[in-house]
Amino acid sequence: MRKFWLDMRSVVLWAISGVHFFFGCAFLMLMAIFVDPRKNDRPQRAFSRNVLRLAGVGFEVRRSPDFDAQRTSFFVVNHVNLFDPFVLYSAIPQFVRGLELESHFRIPIYGLLMKRFGNIPVPDVRRPSDLKRMWKMTREALDRGVSLIVFPEGKRTLDGRVGEFQDGAFRMAQQFGYPIVPVSIVGSFEFNNKHYWALRPSRIAVHIHGTIETVGMKKEDVRELRDRVRRIVAAPLDAYYAGREVAGQGS
Repeated sequence: MRKFWLDMRSVVLWAISGVHFFFGCAFLMLMAIFVDPRKNDRPQRAFSRNVLRLAGVGFEVRRSPDFDAQRTSFFVVNHVNLFDPFVLYSAIPQFVRGLELESHFRIPIYGLLMKRFGNIPVPDVRRPSDLKRMWKMTREALDRGVSLIVFPEGKRTLDGRVGEFQDGAFRMAQQFGYPIVPVSIVGSFEFNNKHYWALRPSRIAVHIHGTIETVGMKKEDVRELRDRVRRIVAAPLDAYYAGREVAGQGS
C-alpha cells in the first residue's frame, strides 16, 4: 500500500514539475532572445531551485573553507540522475555551464535551451576533429570566465556509488591551467535513479570541496590527479552508505 501511495505521489510531482519545466524553459528561452544569458542568471537559478522544490526533494549545500568561489574552475561531479544539472546550478555560487553529450542537444526544448545558454557539446563519436572542436570551445568558455561542470564517469550511476573517472577533463585542466573543484551529490540516488521512474522523498546534500590547483602539473600527473579527485568525490558517498548500512543493521 505504501508503494502505491508513493507511486501516486510521484505521478503528481512529475506532472507539476513537468508543467513548470515546460513553461519555465519557454520563458527563459524568450528572455535569452533579448538578454544575454549571463545577465539573467538569477531567474535561471530560481527556475532550477523550483524544479527541485516541485519534485518534492529537500536540498542543502556544504562548502569547504578551501573552496575559492572567485576562481573560474572545472567542477567535477558524480553523475546520479536527470536532476543533476538543476541541483548543481542551484548549488554552485558562480556563473557555470556544462559539458554535455551532443545527443542531449537534440532533445526537444531542453536541447534548444542548452544550446542558447552555451553548454558545450561532447561528441558521441570521438573523432579527432570533433574532440579538437570541443577542446577549443572549452578553452574559450573558461577564458571568458565561465566555469564548467563535468561528469567524468560519462554515465549515470547504477548503484549510487561513484564509478571510474575518464581522463578528459583532467587533461584539459592540466593543459589549460584551470583549477578543479570536486563536488559530491549525496542522497540523490534515493530520490530518483536510472532503475525506476518514481520520485522518492529524500534530501540531497551537495558537498563542494576545496579548490585544487593544476598550474605546473605535467601530463604524467593527470592520472594521479584523476584518482585523487575521485577519492574526494567518493568519500561523502561512502560515508553516507556506510551510515545507512549501520542504521539498517540496528533496526
